[in-house]
Amino acid sequence: MKNTFKKIIVTIVTWQAKLILKKFKPKIIAITGSVGKTSTKDAIFTVLSKFKTVRKSEKSFNSEIGLPLTILGCPNGWSNPFIWIENIIHGFSIILFKKSYPEYLVLEVGVGKPGDIKKNVAPWLAPDIVVITRFPDKPVHVEFFDSAEKIIEEKSALAYALKKDGVLILNHDDEKVYAVHLKANRRTVSYGQNKNATYKVTYPTYINTNINGAEVTRGISFKLEHDGHTFPIMLPNIVGMHYIDSALAALACAMEVGCDLLDSIKYISEYKTPPGRLSLIEGINNSMIIDDTYNSSPVAAIAALEVLNEMKGKRKIAILGDMLELGKFTEEEHHILGEKVSGIADILVLVGPRAKFISEGALEKGFNIKNLYSFDTSYTAAKFMIGIIEKGDLILVKGSQGVRLERIVASIMEHKELRDKLLCRQEREWQNR
Repeated sequence: MKNTFKKIIVTIVTWQAKLILKKFKPKIIAITGSVGKTSTKDAIFTVLSKFKTVRKSEKSFNSEIGLPLTILGCPNGWSNPFIWIENIIHGFSIILFKKSYPEYLVLEVGVGKPGDIKKNVAPWLAPDIVVITRFPDKPVHVEFFDSAEKIIEEKSALAYALKKDGVLILNHDDEKVYAVHLKANRRTVSYGQNKNATYKVTYPTYINTNINGAEVTRGISFKLEHDGHTFPIMLPNIVGMHYIDSALAALACAMEVGCDLLDSIKYISEYKTPPGRLSLIEGINNSMIIDDTYNSSPVAAIAALEVLNEMKGKRKIAILGDMLELGKFTEEEHHILGEKVSGIADILVLVGPRAKFISEGALEKGFNIKNLYSFDTSYTAAKFMIGIIEKGDLILVKGSQGVRLERIVASIMEHKELRDKLLCRQEREWQNR
């Protein structure tokens, strides 16, 4: 019954979304990739919203039902039929009556199974700009895709749906991403550290600040080379060098729709990562938390450890949870993560049954077993953490959505009254799971 109800809802709201696009003809910026979709979407919105009226996908509204809901401007009704009825009525009101509508839609387009883009999106969504962030070396939704190439093929379908006069914006540092332009046959610009990138980054560095006698990392700076000119750029609210890619994609988008580059550079400095994505949060006992609990994958987990390695901290603590949906790659990828963390963290805290492979990898690389702790759930790990945190500790918290490591952050953050604002998955629907 639930599946039948969902199919009916998806059919109705998708039909309404098509009519709305036909009526208002907004410019569509669609973002796909395996890493960095949400952060890129938010960076684009940060800049573009200063020049135009813009609506973006909320949170990770990137599913077959989330995409039309964003076009309608409606919330997810979850299992509440009354909310879905309200959404459908709202959709008809937009179609039938004169209303204002955004000039631009910034849409995150994800893939969970074959056909999500080729079958469900590409036939009716004709983007004006397509941004592709990064492709995986190995499949993430392995229960549906048996190879990384199949995922790349599915995500690339969005580029082929691009309007004839549209623009393809590609990560030049990812060979598989940049290769998409060979088949897409669309005007292409690129970003990255590659010497041939249209928007090239140079001299990326962390900004360190002295707070109460301790050196703390509080942002990133870099230089942008474009069209024969060099521009200094500051991202004071960001840690994680890979977020530079999101900023570059945003600046490229702004330029391609006619926005002033100098103004765009000023506005990108306001960019902040969404909750649970390398967010800096003050911890108990004057510690600092790197909250990266929204989700995890091998690529994202290694990137988070690199951030922990590069940032300043008295002791570095890595709290790592299971990485889910890896199928036959589960043991190998967790083992690799353990090898990586061994040279970075002073204390390693693991959560979940799959994390035992992280332990094995770390110990094989010489990690001190006395500083390694394993727990079955985020609840027990949270209780343990409260008792060991010291002044100046830098704590990375990273795991897949299903492990719910945001519960640990909620327990060890200094200002717990801000949890609804700062943490991911604080909605009632999540709290009841």
